[in-house]
Amino acid sequence: GQLANSCLFSCLLSFIKPANVAEALRDAVWNKKDESSLVIRNKARFVAVGYSQQKGIDYDETFAPVARIEAIRLFLAYAAHKDFTIFQMDVKTAFLNGIIKEEVHVGQPPGFVSKQYPDHVYALNKALYCLKQAPRA
Repeated sequence: GQLANSCLFSCLLSFIKPANVAEALRDAVWNKKDESSLVIRNKARFVAVGYSQQKGIDYDETFAPVARIEAIRLFLAYAAHKDFTIFQMDVKTAFLNGIIKEEVHVGQPPGFVSKQYPDHVYALNKALYCLKQAPRA
């Protein structure tokens, strides 16, 4: 009875994600705090609006770093032949640390528009999530 209701409630309950960065910074869920309730890190991240990029204007080609099945089979066969131990690894911040080789500019995010330079844009040095150029960085 009560467990089923609790499970149903917790499965249906969700919080609404903030619409912009300013809302995220005001919400306690999106801020990491220390013992004295001081904000030590914001959990919000700056994300590019990659779906609005147009091919030929904003980027030339897309790229997905995926190995071909033949290369994987060859690697596994060689590792088995040499009796190697295989480990799998994932770099979760690969898209954030990649240096972009081309010039990419993004607009200022809502809630963080500079009062001194409202018409300026950011020139990116490193890739952002959702950016079409991110996998090649």
